[in-house]
Amino acid sequence: MGVGLKLTEKHVLGGLIALLVLAAPAALALPKYRLQAINQFHLDDGSGLAALDRRVMSCSYCHVKESGGAPWNPFGEAIQATFKANAEAGGKAKFPEILFTLLESGGDADGDTYPDALEVWAKTLPGDAASKPDGVLETVQAEFEAVGGAEQFMPRGK
Repeated sequence: MGVGLKLTEKHVLGGLIALLVLAAPAALALPKYRLQAINQFHLDDGSGLAALDRRVMSCSYCHVKESGGAPWNPFGEAIQATFKANAEAGGKAKFPEILFTLLESGGDADGDTYPDALEVWAKTLPGDAASKPDGVLETVQAEFEAVGGAEQFMPRGK
């Protein structure tokens, strides 16, 4: 009888370990939207490591907290509003299209005078007024337009 009990304990322990090993990737997975934005913003150098490094694109692109979750910063709120407007108009756009629609609109969610698309290109945070490109707006805008402007953020395959 004691042998059967030990086998059962081993099986339970083994099952728990297996469950932890299988659940770990889900717990460590990065949000799908962040990974899509890394691709759309051309922040991935092709190594595949950009998706694992939060310094490449932190959650504070859209969220107030570095860890993500509520509350959203002004850029995150603008994304939500764009999703809502699309749905209310009968659309069923996915995140890449919503993101492009927002960037193409020329909006400035954080009110720092630099359009969101320009901030993405300059690798500053479009939802944080304290984070803005170096240089005079007109000069930086001209450089941005010279390399394709917001069109460079069009979803791939479109």
